[in-house]
Amino acid sequence: MPQSLPFRSAEHVAQVACRVSELLDVLWGRGQEATPAGPLPPSQFRALTVIEEQQGVNQRALGEALGSRPSSVSRLCDRLEAAGLVERLASATSRREVDLRLSRRGAAVLDDFRASRAREIEAVLQSMSPAHLRTLAEGLEQFQDAAAAHIAPSPVPGEAGGSSEAIA
Repeated sequence: MPQSLPFRSAEHVAQVACRVSELLDVLWGRGQEATPAGPLPPSQFRALTVIEEQQGVNQRALGEALGSRPSSVSRLCDRLEAAGLVERLASATSRREVDLRLSRRGAAVLDDFRASRAREIEAVLQSMSPAHLRTLAEGLEQFQDAAAAHIAPSPVPGEAGGSSEAIA
């Protein structure tokens, strides 16, 4: 493992991260082609992950989490339901709302999609030394924590658990 890493500005690291992101897109695209369900568009993947994390989320909250307009979210949910990936159920708290839940098929597609991504990345990581893998893992864990804190919804003053901004 390198004893002392050279200083890199946040701007330089951001540029490297963007290039890595582009390579990840290529790797994930290759991995998707190997999944039984076929490609999953990024908008659908993001929606499925939000629904998975917040089982019973309504379309308004999903739209806020995705940073999308209600009409776009409605069409997205129509496509997800038609594909058998989500189920719309009457809300237990409001007769005017519908809750979204991941179907069994949706959960399986999400698992397959994630597994194919992981296989592609693992193939690249196999060529790295254990020391570099440790350094990368430490950096990615810190990045994950910082990114999660950066995109976490801010509570609205006077409203417990409310959100004043959308998560991109």
